[in-house]
Amino acid sequence: MLRLEDLTLFVRAAALNSFSDTAREAGLQPAQVSTAIKRLEKILNVRLFARSTRSLRLTPEGENWLPYALQALQALETGYEQLQPGSDEVRGILQIAVPSDLGRNLLLSVFKDFRHQHPAVQLKILFSDQIADVFKDPVDVAFRYGINDDASYIALPLAPHNRRVLVASPAYLARFEEPRVIADLAHHNALTYVLRGRVFDKWTLELDGNLHHIGVKGSMMSDDAEVIRRLAISGEGIAFKSWLDVSEDVSAGRLKVLLPQYRGDVVPLNLICPHRKQLSPTVRLLYDAVKQRCDELLAGLTS
Repeated sequence: MLRLEDLTLFVRAAALNSFSDTAREAGLQPAQVSTAIKRLEKILNVRLFARSTRSLRLTPEGENWLPYALQALQALETGYEQLQPGSDEVRGILQIAVPSDLGRNLLLSVFKDFRHQHPAVQLKILFSDQIADVFKDPVDVAFRYGINDDASYIALPLAPHNRRVLVASPAYLARFEEPRVIADLAHHNALTYVLRGRVFDKWTLELDGNLHHIGVKGSMMSDDAEVIRRLAISGEGIAFKSWLDVSEDVSAGRLKVLLPQYRGDVVPLNLICPHRKQLSPTVRLLYDAVKQRCDELLAGLTS
């Protein structure tokens, strides 16, 4: 007979490509995960994983069986929810992936307020500028910048008109002359970050319907957008950041918008989840809370 625990470990091992990582996540020893997979393989009479000392991957049989294992676990979860006593109170664990800067400086306060309003909910928040795979990573929903062109998941718009803006601190502008035209950016220290595997050092701005692309250079870059924001505030250079990330810094005077006559490129924010059935009451309430906050901040962005 199949064990529910073995099925769960198989699904997580398939997502993580590692027995050790699966064991760490489940609080088990790697040998226990390996034993669970062997039990499944014996029952199914197939090899689910191709193992070597350096890698772990699904066999063709494992890939074919994975969707059925996922469906079985989802069906059990749905059945569990149906058995729970009716209540208007949202509850349970919600695992969320968020970009580092947006998460720490905008969403964290929303999450804290949400928890106070719904004390039966537990939030597990994963901060990273790496794009979360909502089908494989251990997350229920993800907040993601960018235009949604993937129909394989559900994307709820939070800030479709959000844009990047050029910003620098008063301390930096006291040392260097504020740029007046886009060409002046070539003479300034640009704070750049790695975006989807490449350095984001080609900035696009629009004026009167004309797009302007400018290559920038700087002495500091990072793969963490929060680091770039902190460097900008400390006076190290000019950053090209999402308005949602820096709006509160602008309002507080820590940063100033430069070349306001130019419009930065659009970086819409969406809430992502794998399937529509995962839009639970908890997710919908969280979506409403975040959207309300985004609407408040976008009111300060000049069109």
